[in-house]
Amino acid sequence: MTFGQELAGRFYQTAVKAIVEEVLSGEGYVAGRLGSGSDVLGFDDGRSHDHDFGCRLTVLVDDVSQARLPALNQALEDGLPDEVDGWPTRFAVSWDDTVVHNVDLHTVHDFAAERLGFDLRTPLTATQWMCVTGQSVLEVAGGAVFHDTSVSYSNVCDALRWYPDDVWLTALAAGWTRLEQELPFVSRTGECSDDVGSRIIASRLCRDIMQLAFLIERTWMPYPKWQGTALRQLACGPELEDALASVLAANDWQTRQQHLQTSIENVAQRHGAAGFELPTPVVHQFYDRPALTTNREIPAIFRDRIVDETVRSLPPIGSIEQWSDNADLLSTPARRASATALYTTG
Repeated sequence: MTFGQELAGRFYQTAVKAIVEEVLSGEGYVAGRLGSGSDVLGFDDGRSHDHDFGCRLTVLVDDVSQARLPALNQALEDGLPDEVDGWPTRFAVSWDDTVVHNVDLHTVHDFAAERLGFDLRTPLTATQWMCVTGQSVLEVAGGAVFHDTSVSYSNVCDALRWYPDDVWLTALAAGWTRLEQELPFVSRTGECSDDVGSRIIASRLCRDIMQLAFLIERTWMPYPKWQGTALRQLACGPELEDALASVLAANDWQTRQQHLQTSIENVAQRHGAAGFELPTPVVHQFYDRPALTTNREIPAIFRDRIVDETVRSLPPIGSIEQWSDNADLLSTPARRASATALYTTG
C-alpha cells in the first residue's frame, strides 16, 4: 500500500470504525479507499498532497441500510477527531469548498451507479458496457478495502471483473482496425516532410497499442494521467514501454515506423496466451510504398467469434475510450450513458 492507502486504513481503524459500527448496529458495510484520487489505485506520491488530500474514506451499505446514512453522516461529523497522524479529518476539496469530513457515504449500488453511469441492479447491456470506462470501474472496484461485511459489494466487483466475452471481442477488433487505418500515415506524412504530422500520428498509435495491451491482458485501463504507470504492471508492460518510448523518441519517420512495428508485434505475441492465433505477418508493407500496415484479416479473428447477434450488429467503433479522448465526456457518467445512442445507429 502507498501512503494514502495506509492513511485511509489508519483513519478507518482509529476513528471511523467505532462510529460506523455503533450507528449500523451490526448491519453489514464496506469501508475502503474508493472513488477518485491517485491514492485509490496506489499511485500517489508527495505531489499528491497539495490538494484534496487528507483523511478520506468510503463507507458503503446495502440497500436495506440506506435509511441509516443520514444518522451516520451526523455521527461522523460530531464524533471524528480533528486529525489522524497529523492529517485533517475535515477539509475542503476542489469540487466543494465546505469544510466537512470526507467519509463518502452511499449504498453499494448507488455508489456504483454514480461512478459508472449505469445501475448494476440489472445486468448491463452490450451498449452500456461499451460506454463504461476503465477508470470508472477502478473507482468502484479497484481501491483498497479494509472491511467488507456487505451482501452486495462482492457481487458488484464480480460483475465488473471484465467485459462480457462478446464485448471484449468487439473492442479487440476495433483496436486492431484503428492500427490498420493509421499506421501507413506515419510514412506518408514523413515522405511529405511533415515530421510534426508523422510524430502526432505515431503518438496516437502508441496510445492505441497501449489500449490493446490492456485489452488482451484483461486489465482495466485508468485515465490518461496513470496509463503509463499502470502499463508497467502488465506482463508485457516493461518491454512494451521501452518500445513505445523508442517510437516517441525517434527523429525520423523510418525509425519511428520500425519501432511501431516492434511495439505492435510485442502486443501481438500476447494474443497467443489469450487463445487467439493471429494471421502472419502481423505487420507488412503497405502496397508498394515504403510504409507499413497491419494485417487486415486480424479484426475478423475476433468478430468471427462473437456469438450474440446484437453485439455482432454494433458499429465497429469499439468502446467509448477507443473513439473519444474528450475528458468532459469520459469523466461524466451521465454523458457516457447518453452516448449509448451512438451504438444503435448501425
